[in-house]
Amino acid sequence: MVKNHSDNAAELFCNGCNCAQAVFGAFAEDCGLDVNTALKLSSSFGGGMGRLREVCGAVTGMFMVAGLLSGYTDNDTKEAKDNHYKLIQQLANEFKEVHSTYICKDLLKNIETSTSPVSSPRTEAYYKARPCVRFVVTASEILDKHYFSE
Repeated sequence: MVKNHSDNAAELFCNGCNCAQAVFGAFAEDCGLDVNTALKLSSSFGGGMGRLREVCGAVTGMFMVAGLLSGYTDNDTKEAKDNHYKLIQQLANEFKEVHSTYICKDLLKNIETSTSPVSSPRTEAYYKARPCVRFVVTASEILDKHYFSE
């Protein structure tokens, strides 16, 4: 079945969710979670890990979805762990091919950012200046290609 989660992810982001929440929330039901649980689980990862501007939250949300859809639980199986890490690196590289990096501070290099724990007000100017909606769309499209395309 072909699914398109990118519109849902963009809507979640534009309604105030952080980038990780937008991606993870868009796939919540496919991962067997209710949306509120998904939003809580991913709430710490916005702004590149709690606004530390490290790995982009959209990428982290993508990894969380991949973990629930194809992660491993048998820690004695090296092959499963290695295969999963290979998938995670592939997803990261696909994101990087589109945006040149998956590091938040580099993605936002032309925008004044802060590592303050105080979130930025979600105003019209915020959404106009921030490219983040593109990042949640890209992460969602990558996941759809890997898991939901025919």
